[in-house]
Amino acid sequence: MSGMEYVMSLPVATVVTGASSGIGRAISEMLLADGTTQVVNIDYAAPAWSHPNMTFFQADLTSAEATRAVAAEVTSRFAVTRLVNNAGATRPGTADSATVDDLDYVVGLHLQASLLLTQACLPAMRAAGFGRIVNMSSRAALGKPERVVYSATKAGMIGMTRTLAMELGSDGITVNAIGPGPIATELFRKSNPDGSEQTRRILASIAVKRMGTPEDVARAALFFLSPENGFVTGQVLYVCGGTTLGVAPV
Repeated sequence: MSGMEYVMSLPVATVVTGASSGIGRAISEMLLADGTTQVVNIDYAAPAWSHPNMTFFQADLTSAEATRAVAAEVTSRFAVTRLVNNAGATRPGTADSATVDDLDYVVGLHLQASLLLTQACLPAMRAAGFGRIVNMSSRAALGKPERVVYSATKAGMIGMTRTLAMELGSDGITVNAIGPGPIATELFRKSNPDGSEQTRRILASIAVKRMGTPEDVARAALFFLSPENGFVTGQVLYVCGGTTLGVAPV
């Protein structure tokens, strides 16, 4: 059986990590509403939502062993031609308070898992002559106080995106990144409680004068994931309400 025949014998799917809630859930629900793909959700926490075409795999993506195991299981059951490396964690810390444990955790989740899942999905993408990879970076990659290890790994995801885009373009695979700014998710609210002085300062800094929503980010992801958008690769799109103005390079 050829590689393409093997791919065609499996159901085609899009993997979205961290899709049990927040941005990952919004991306998954938009993909499922489109009706053209099955969605595989890889997350540590079980989702509180369901869909006939969504399959959940529980895994600790900070662990290389667990990530390899779930990647092998997913790719044995699905032909994954689109991948969204979305799962994330902030681990706040300053130059004085950040720890090596914090660094190891976010490196594992943001960089290690993204690399391992990308490598696992490449055979099906190459066999199909088509692939879409979206890496969820952050506005914090440009610098943000109290986010030393978080911003470092989110900046690393941009470097990974650009290099993968150069290496994989000839295979019909595009690789792009999204840099969300202030998005009203459960993860954001843990660090920025509603009504706090810090949250009020953030709102004042947003050019459009509102918080972003998971759906705002999901619409950007769907653009990058579209089969029609094969001429856009290696790019970073900041979905930030204008908070990167004057900071992000042109």
